[in-house]
Amino acid sequence: MPSMSDNGIISKPSNHSVDEIVEKLKGILQAKNITLFALVDHSGEAAKAGLKMPPTKLFIFGNPKGGTPLMLASPSIAIDLPLKILVAEDATGKAQVSYNSLVYLRQRHNLPEELLQNIAVVEALVAQIV
Repeated sequence: MPSMSDNGIISKPSNHSVDEIVEKLKGILQAKNITLFALVDHSGEAAKAGLKMPPTKLFIFGNPKGGTPLMLASPSIAIDLPLKILVAEDATGKAQVSYNSLVYLRQRHNLPEELLQNIAVVEALVAQIV
């Protein structure tokens, strides 16, 4: 069951491991010709620093054809673009997939309703990987 906290983040539990979700999302992004700008391995970087952290990876991805009209309509959304999906293992060892709510982004940046379709891909992607 998805949950949304007051900070606009939607989190959905998954029965897959973080690594399985990462591989699946990489494949979907490539198949849909969506640019993966970065895959930040927070837990891997923590390990390099001698710290322990559950598997935690952040996808930063998008498409300028979708994002540019949003930034033209409301330049402040550039702080939340490209889109992001966080895949992290929780305290119980289960993977969680999190992303910014479209409603939250619309309200935060006063976006025109008709432009939300430009970033709705994040919800479709999460539905395919959880």
